[in-house]
Amino acid sequence: MLDGGQGATHNRRVTTAPASFLDFPRFDITRGGVRVHGRIGGQGAPLLLLHGHPQTHLIWHRVAPALAQRFTVVAVDLRGYGDSGRPPADPAHANHSKREMALDALAAMRHHGFERFGILAHDRGARVAHRLAADHAAAVDRMLLLDVAPTLAMYEQTGEAFARAYWHWFFLIQPPPLPEALIASDPVRYIRSVMGARHAGLAPFAPEVLAEYERCAAIAGTAESICEDYRASAGIDLEHDRADIAAGARLPMPLRVLWGAHGAVGRCFDVLALWRERAGQVDGRALPCGHYIPEEAPGELLAEAFEFFAPTSSSREGSRP
Repeated sequence: MLDGGQGATHNRRVTTAPASFLDFPRFDITRGGVRVHGRIGGQGAPLLLLHGHPQTHLIWHRVAPALAQRFTVVAVDLRGYGDSGRPPADPAHANHSKREMALDALAAMRHHGFERFGILAHDRGARVAHRLAADHAAAVDRMLLLDVAPTLAMYEQTGEAFARAYWHWFFLIQPPPLPEALIASDPVRYIRSVMGARHAGLAPFAPEVLAEYERCAAIAGTAESICEDYRASAGIDLEHDRADIAAGARLPMPLRVLWGAHGAVGRCFDVLALWRERAGQVDGRALPCGHYIPEEAPGELLAEAFEFFAPTSSSREGSRP
């Protein structure tokens, strides 16, 4: 059962577009005993924003105010990240499955009265978006995914170049408690090591936002949740993906995928070909940046988002019950 937590915004359209993402009203809801934290702002068709690892919803701080001029933006922290809850580990890693994370995001949208919406998602959040669209296709109008290929394909086609660039995929899935202990011993170093080792180093990250990523990484239970997130991706999430493929299921909504020209995903995988195996309407291209597209190339991302999500009929103006 869904219930509003402290600071929740109750089924209302926000009619102004704040100049700063930090001015967006915060909300908290609870689903299945797990808090889902986020921000909402803007006006127009609903747009769900989902962040990646090891960050929070603040990855959108350079694009959300502009998006809010045309859309009602709902940005949430995935469970295990930011100020959302950190459920306990379980043997099947189901508490951190993308199916559960997708249900959190769906609950947040329904809490604000949105039954159908667009999704803009990066990295881990894009994997959550993929599962949300697969399990609840009627809720998703269209999706724009950033710097990912389908999880199952990436695991099955892993080579040396990808393994070196995405070493954390294989570190985090090791049995507990070693990965958790190493991260928890110095979470700031973990954040800076993972994010700073990519194309642009730490330069793209605003100091105050980087400080928030570091604060949230130090919250008790974060290290365990991060590891469980990746263990789920290497286990139960792959079972769900294989079941979709066995059933011949394909994503019916339009899908656009953007990736960083200087990132590992585009170098190591044929991104469009892999998504065309899973969806019927796919386009996309590389952008002149690395992995962290919302913070490295906000202008290019906004141009793509405005074109892709532009309302074309009354059905795109925001579906409310």
